[in-house]
Amino acid sequence: MLPLDELRTLLREHDDPLHRELPRDFDKEASARRFGHLTAALERRFGPSGSAGLYQDASVYGRFSVADGAGPAGSAGSDGSDGRLWVELSNFGGFVTAGRGTGWSADSAEGLSAKFVDWLDGVCTAAGCVLVPLELLLEPYEGPTTTLVDDDRFFVETLAALGLDDEDGEDGEDDDMRAVWADRYFAYV
Repeated sequence: MLPLDELRTLLREHDDPLHRELPRDFDKEASARRFGHLTAALERRFGPSGSAGLYQDASVYGRFSVADGAGPAGSAGSDGSDGRLWVELSNFGGFVTAGRGTGWSADSAEGLSAKFVDWLDGVCTAAGCVLVPLELLLEPYEGPTTTLVDDDRFFVETLAALGLDDEDGEDGEDDDMRAVWADRYFAYV
């Protein structure tokens, strides 16, 4: 896997506020080929416990999900995660990430075995992709592109300015209103 500083540089280089869903030079065939290569490798590893799907109106191209506790084809037990495993390909930079569970959180980044991450990094390299660890994608996003989190924050701030804010809000909600790199490259737009 590339060093984190190089990955951060790549994330910044591919950021273009004029193109939120697809890069200006988006190659549909190359993305389909990359996703096909990724899903074929994941299907060989996880067998029928995996499924793939594509996104629309998003900066993420597609997701491959593996059922809870599924191991490699022909074996029992978990391989690479505790709970549901997922791998996503972005429309930008051939970026790929993986996690477990159902959502984007620090917990999703935990539990991937080093063996699985090394294997996935090799698959990504062969597919012309760049594996970006979820931990990096959960770092605060301060780029020029507006995300849905920014839109939500603006809405909440407008309600507060009008005196219509929710007084029953929970502590820590401000953390949910900060965009992260995953909101830029792996989310609906």
